[in-house]
Amino acid sequence: MANILQSEVMTQFIYPFLLIFFIVFAILEKTKMFGSDKKQIHALISLVISLIFVSAIFPKIIVSNLMLFLVLGLVIIFVGLLMWGFISGKEAGENLIGAKTLKWFGGFLILAIVVAVVWASGLGGSFQKIFDFMFNSPDSAKFWTNFLIVAFVIGAIFVVLKNNK
Repeated sequence: MANILQSEVMTQFIYPFLLIFFIVFAILEKTKMFGSDKKQIHALISLVISLIFVSAIFPKIIVSNLMLFLVLGLVIIFVGLLMWGFISGKEAGENLIGAKTLKWFGGFLILAIVVAVVWASGLGGSFQKIFDFMFNSPDSAKFWTNFLIVAFVIGAIFVVLKNNK
């Protein structure tokens, strides 16, 4: 059930208009392109640019798609930073745990965020195919044999190079 904030007038006209208006106005105010204390001129120029933008269909679709991506990205970053704050310690610069352990937690956090995004976006079916190939297919034994051989060779090279230093 849609409400007034989801109506077509809001999503197709008012939201894009306000977004472009405020961005252009802020840029004009910051750069002082037409002089300082010229808010009326900046507002009029922003109004005209916003109306031209809203009248064009293709740029509006591109900006709408980018805004959806931006919002998702901001939410993902916020969740990651919130979890990092819980992991890292009491205050900024003060860690409850060691730096090496904190790096491991950071790596785990990135992996957890990727898994959460994949789960939330419904792309889990792709991972089900990979899981089936790795564990439920007739070729899974060959895959794991090759994987263990490659892992053993990489581990041996790492040990030899570490001992030479």
